Amino acid sequence: MRCFADTSFLCALYLEQDNSLIADAFMEKWEGEIVVSSQVLWEFRQSARFQVYRYQFDKTTGFSKPEAERMIGVLAANVTSGVLTLTTVDWPDVHNIAETISATQTMKGGHRSMDIIHVSTAKNLGLKYFLTFDGNQKKLAGAQGLVVPL
Repeated sequence: MRCFADTSFLCALYLEQDNSLIADAFMEKWEGEIVVSSQVLWEFRQSARFQVYRYQFDKTTGFSKPEAERMIGVLAANVTSGVLTLTTVDWPDVHNIAETISATQTMKGGHRSMDIIHVSTAKNLGLKYFLTFDGNQKKLAGAQGLVVPL
C-alpha cells in the first residue's frame, strides 16, 4: 500500500507538535510506502525557512536556523534512505485535476491552493490514502475519495 504525505504530516514528524505522537505511531505501524512529491518537499523546506525568519523578530514564534537545518537534513536523509519515496508527478495532469477540484469545491469549502495541489497529486498517482493533519484538507481529500487514516 502507498499513501501520500502532505506538509502538515511531515512537519509533525520533524518538529515536536501536538500531532507528533500520532505521526510517529503511524510511521511505526505503516508497512507501505509514504509517497511525497517535489512540491511537498519544497513546501516543507520553505516553511522551515519562513519559521526562521519569524524567529529572528520574535523568539516566541517560529524556530532557530539550526532547528530548521536539522529538520531539512533529516527530511533529505529520509528521502535518500527510502523512508519517504519521492515520486515523479505529471504536473500538467495534476493542474488539470486541481482546476476541476477548485471549480467544484473552493467556493463552498474555502480550500487553499496547496491543499488542492496535494490532493490532486495523490489522485494523479492513483493513491487511496492521504496523510494530513489539516482539517479542511481532510474534508477535501475525503470528498475526492481519498482515505485519511489519521
